[in-house]
Amino acid sequence: MPWKEGILLKADIIMQDLRTSAKHILLLLLLSFATYRYLAGPTIMSEQTALIVSEIGGRVEATSRWPIPQPGPKQVQIRVTVAGLNPHDQKVRDNGLFVKDNLPAILGNDVTGVVTVIGPEVTRFKVGDRIVSQAAIDGNAQKALQQYAVVNEEFASKIPDGFSDHDAASLPTNALAALIALFDESALGIPAPWSSEARTFDYAGTTLLILGGGSNCGRFGVQLAKLAGIGRIVVVGGSEEELQRYGATHVLNRHGGDRAVLERIRDIVGDELVYAFDAINLPTEQHLAVSALSSSRKGTLARLRFSVGSIDESKIVGDKSSGYEARNVLGLSYLRPNTARPFWDRVEGYLKHGSVIPLRYEVVDKLDADRVNELLDRYRDGIKVVQTHFRVSE
Repeated sequence: MPWKEGILLKADIIMQDLRTSAKHILLLLLLSFATYRYLAGPTIMSEQTALIVSEIGGRVEATSRWPIPQPGPKQVQIRVTVAGLNPHDQKVRDNGLFVKDNLPAILGNDVTGVVTVIGPEVTRFKVGDRIVSQAAIDGNAQKALQQYAVVNEEFASKIPDGFSDHDAASLPTNALAALIALFDESALGIPAPWSSEARTFDYAGTTLLILGGGSNCGRFGVQLAKLAGIGRIVVVGGSEEELQRYGATHVLNRHGGDRAVLERIRDIVGDELVYAFDAINLPTEQHLAVSALSSSRKGTLARLRFSVGSIDESKIVGDKSSGYEARNVLGLSYLRPNTARPFWDRVEGYLKHGSVIPLRYEVVDKLDADRVNELLDRYRDGIKVVQTHFRVSE
C-alpha cells in the first residue's frame, strides 16, 4: 500500500472513532440531563392562557401570561375542559357586574375539568376525576375561561360515566338559580327534599307556578319541583312536550295578553296559589305572577330579575289583602351554602338516575376571544342564544 493511501486510511479510522465518541458524549449528556430532571422533580408551569376583560365595557382578550392558580384547603386544581357562559357574563364585561373593583377579570361560572392537584383536607376527589363546579363570583382563580382553575370541593361533583363534560356544564348557574329559588329560606322556602322538614311537608298537595318555562332556569325549576314531589307544577311558556317530560303537570300558552294568561292559570290553581317562581320577567312584567297568587292567603314570588324597575301595583289583578312578598334570588352556591352543599353532594346520583336532565347546548372550540365577544354581543342585543360552551381542552 502506498504511504499516502495508508495515511488517508488511518485518518478515516480516526474520524470514525471521533464521530463515535461524539455520539457517546451526546448520549451521556442526554442521560445526565434526564437523571437531573427526574431527581429535581416535575416542571411546574406558572403561566397559562386565559381570556380576560381589562376594562369595563371593553372586549374580551387573550393573554398567555396569566398565573396558574394553586389550590388551598378543601380545593382542587383542574385542567379546564369546558367553560360555560350565561347572560350575566355580558353584564360582567359591559357593566362591571361583580368585578368593577377587580380588573382584569376572567368570565364564566360554569366549569368542568379533570383534577390535576389536590389541596389539603380534600376527601371527595382524586387526581384524574372529572368534575363540574360553580365558580365563586369573587376573584379569578375559579373562573372558567382559563386553562387551569381551582374549585371548592363542597360546591363540585363528579361527572358520572355516560355523561359528557358538556352535559354537566349545563347545570351550575341555571340549576342553582332554580334550586335556591324553590328551596332556600330566602326565597320560596319549600323544604328541600333532603331536609328534615321534608318528612312532614305535603309536597303532593302543593302547587307551584313557574313563569318562563322556556328559559333554562325555568326548565330546571320544573325538574327540581318534580324531584321534590310537588303535586301540581303549572308552567307558563316553553315547549309542552319538553316540560311535561321534565315533570310539568300543566303547560300554558303565554300568548293573548296578561288577562288571558291569568285566566288560564286561575282555572287550574283557583285561589290557592302561594308559591310562584318568575324565571324570566323584569319587575315591570311581574304583576302577572303576583296576580296569580292567592287573595286569601299570603303568597310569595321568587324572582331572578330585580335590579331594574319595580312591580306596577296598578296592574295587579285581585285584592291582595293578605299580602305577598317578592323575594330576590341570586343563584350562587357561595351565598346559600346550606341549600347548595347538599345538592352538590347529590348531583352525581341525580344525573345517574335521571332526576336531573342536562339541557341543550352548543360547542365552540378553544379559548376563542372573538367567539366569546360575539356570544356576549348577542346577549346584549337580545338575540336568542342557545347555551354556549367553550371546549378548553379534551
